[in-house]
Amino acid sequence: MFLTAMGASLTVGALAIAVRSLAGTSPASAFSSAKPEVMVWKSSTCGCCGGWVDHMRAAGFPVTVQEVDDVEPVKTRLGVPARLQSCHTALVGGYALEGHVPADSVQRLLRERPPAVGLAVPGMPQGSPGMETGVKDPYDVVLFGGAGGDRVYERR
Repeated sequence: MFLTAMGASLTVGALAIAVRSLAGTSPASAFSSAKPEVMVWKSSTCGCCGGWVDHMRAAGFPVTVQEVDDVEPVKTRLGVPARLQSCHTALVGGYALEGHVPADSVQRLLRERPPAVGLAVPGMPQGSPGMETGVKDPYDVVLFGGAGGDRVYERR
């Protein structure tokens, strides 16, 4: 039996071997371990945004960056409230991410899939991903846009 995808023919056995080699175990684990793409909108002049992108990539997320002159229209389109805004905005797995949200918080969000618009780290707290300066201020990761209103998802 042959499968055809994008003009290439593969036997089912060859496809299974290729998938297992990606995951090191079974075909199902190859697909379940893949992280969704993170689309980021940021200013070309913001260095801390680049630090956050590096943090997400180091955690295994594929990241695409869209540099824009004004991130505000993206924030509005994705439903990020003004009170929670920061320097950059992202979209992953149908959720908005605002600011310096830690990768493990994003992984938890994608695992739990709560009914919400997304996660935000308001402002630019020292010590958050991309804002590593040697100082670590406590900050909250806020789940926003849910039926029950905004709530603290994690304290850092």
